[in-house]
Amino acid sequence: MAAQQVAAVLSGHSLSDRLPPALAAVAANRRPLLQELIYGTIRWQPQLQWLTTKLLRHPLRPRDSDVAALLLVGLYQLTQMRQPPHAVVSETVNASRQLNKPWAAGLLNATLRRYHREQAALTKQLNADAVAHWNHPRWLLQALQQAWPEDWQRLCDCNNQRPPMTLRVDRQRQSRDTYLTTLATAGIEATPHRHAVDGITLSQPLPVEQLPGFSEGVVSVQDGAAQLAALLLAPQSGEQILDACAAPGGKSLQLRHHCPDAHLTALDHDPERLQRVAENLQRSGTDATLLVGDAGDPTGWWDGTLFDAILLDAPCSASGIIRRHPDIRLLRRASDIATLAATQARLLRSLWPLLRRGGRLLYVTCSVLPAEGVEVVTPFVNAQADAVALPIEAAWGRPLAVGRQILSGEDAMDGFYHALLQKN
Repeated sequence: MAAQQVAAVLSGHSLSDRLPPALAAVAANRRPLLQELIYGTIRWQPQLQWLTTKLLRHPLRPRDSDVAALLLVGLYQLTQMRQPPHAVVSETVNASRQLNKPWAAGLLNATLRRYHREQAALTKQLNADAVAHWNHPRWLLQALQQAWPEDWQRLCDCNNQRPPMTLRVDRQRQSRDTYLTTLATAGIEATPHRHAVDGITLSQPLPVEQLPGFSEGVVSVQDGAAQLAALLLAPQSGEQILDACAAPGGKSLQLRHHCPDAHLTALDHDPERLQRVAENLQRSGTDATLLVGDAGDPTGWWDGTLFDAILLDAPCSASGIIRRHPDIRLLRRASDIATLAATQARLLRSLWPLLRRGGRLLYVTCSVLPAEGVEVVTPFVNAQADAVALPIEAAWGRPLAVGRQILSGEDAMDGFYHALLQKN
């Protein structure tokens, strides 16, 4: 089952789409192992793929992607998990018998045993190859090196790690201190987040159904860097607020919690994804005006009412959240960045006329690439006479010419860029 999902991701499917039905298909006590095998194999795929090129005499044919994925799952267990090698080889070979390819058992048996015999020599070769050692595709490795010459190694290390689990407490229902006490009573160890005033970081991740009050909407799962958006936008009572690319709804929900008396409009171009926004709001007992439409073409949905504040959480490469979504480094291509940057600039230009004078727009991406952050916003501010970049004075991230950048792993947060603009 793990190999099936790995093969699907390698063929272009999203791990977020494939994982939930896969986990639902097995007993609850088997889900942690299945998730570990899938996530771990995808997380280490660049390195594991390099190993297969060294271990196989000839590359496997495209029609044998199931065997290739099973080999990756086996190699992941041998390289990263504390599993007895003989058990890994035996179970991988046994699984191959379900593929109706009699030759696969012998190939997998020989290949995995060869890795076990030659592990020391292979590791030495691996460490001499930059792509294999840092476990990143070459284009992304070069992009990180160019953008952050002093930090790229730490960024790569962070992307290869498991992320912390961070929560956000609904401040309208319960204070963070009260919920920390609730967690302690339940035997769940947690600490207050350093920068997100409603944030809590768990010492160990756990299923959301084990969180007190989760089903009632008392608490949500949201990284600390993502929680900063509502704090920076600071919605006020009675204001008209637009969440321009709202799905899946985490920031919409936080805006409602931050200021229930503001008038929130949540917009997304995808009706199915907008339904997720509705479900998140409903779980928390709140709502918003939901609109299906393209933020880059307001003529199809805007009624002419100016907004006091706009949150533009722009579509991006998601290079700042690779540790949470390891398939990103497999699905993204170097050519995507220029296309995404053009889309981000188009959204910014299209939404600006919808903002009233004196209003504010917060531009956000979960990216660490300047091409999707400061290099999008700075030209816009320079070209737009009534746009002013407001300084963000904060103890997190690092200031840029416009806005502020958090690199992945800084203060245990995901990589995010924030820029706050005001319309004069």
